[in-house]
Amino acid sequence: MGLRLRIVGKAVLGICAALLLAACAEDFGPDQHGRKVTADSLDGQWLVINYWAEWCAPCRTEIPELNALEEELQKHSARVIGVNFDGLQGEDLQRAADSFKIRFIVLAQDPAARFELPHNDVLPVTYIVDDKGRMRERLVGEQTAAGVLAHLQRLRGE
Repeated sequence: MGLRLRIVGKAVLGICAALLLAACAEDFGPDQHGRKVTADSLDGQWLVINYWAEWCAPCRTEIPELNALEEELQKHSARVIGVNFDGLQGEDLQRAADSFKIRFIVLAQDPAARFELPHNDVLPVTYIVDDKGRMRERLVGEQTAAGVLAHLQRLRGE
């Protein structure tokens, strides 16, 4: 009886472990440098997701603001994430991100479905996603670091 109980106990533990692993979120795919962006590195944080394109003049002036915001957000359990509107991949994405001097993560795979972000045809557009993965706000047009930080603090109740 004791042996059977141990075997059943191990089986139950194995099933529980498998269920926990299955519940883990899918990774975000590669960034502009080809490095894997894990779910663990972003889940549970507030995200500022910015869509940009090379042909978008306001995007060019907004990127330095987002670089500064990324540095500031390190103190606030939040991150800036970029997404290329034109879906550039691999070397093309890296070249474009480098030409803009982007210092935050740029995802090669669009996370819109993951966060249920509405489609937008105007650039730049920035979405604020809370630590539970819910979109909380959409900001259309060029943003400043101070402006986005104010929105983020208001949404977080700070």
